[in-house]
Amino acid sequence: MASILDQKPSNVPLDPNTKLSADEGTPLEDPSLYRNLVGPIEDVTYAAQAHGQFGQQPRTSHLTALYQVLRYVKLCPGQGLHFPSDNQLQLKAFCDSDWANCPISRRSITGYCIFLGNCLISWQSKKQKVVSRSSTEAEYRALADCKCELT
Repeated sequence: MASILDQKPSNVPLDPNTKLSADEGTPLEDPSLYRNLVGPIEDVTYAAQAHGQFGQQPRTSHLTALYQVLRYVKLCPGQGLHFPSDNQLQLKAFCDSDWANCPISRRSITGYCIFLGNCLISWQSKKQKVVSRSSTEAEYRALADCKCELT
């Protein structure tokens, strides 16, 4: 683990061009290292979702991509939420979807963030529960998830 932390930090947790799959790479002899490394990055929601789906049979390509996440986390010590006392109590929400993004299940990814004034108070990025037939349907599902969180 120390050799991982000695590597150069990364500005992004997961390369957007990296597409992980269940059969790429060689299966790891001992998946416990992979599983132990995935656990602490759960706050990096999209990256954790992308890596978490391969916990049963992680491969070398998954471990390489996971190291990228750890280098990103290394760059961000002390990051946290800040709530200034002069903050306005105005609720704002933003949502989006990435239609059929998962190459395995073809399910879309929903993402949203909710702000109270300028302070981030809630966020999520996850696969949608069903396969959307269009990008419009995926966007409506993302909007519905965001509305439920707001409610």
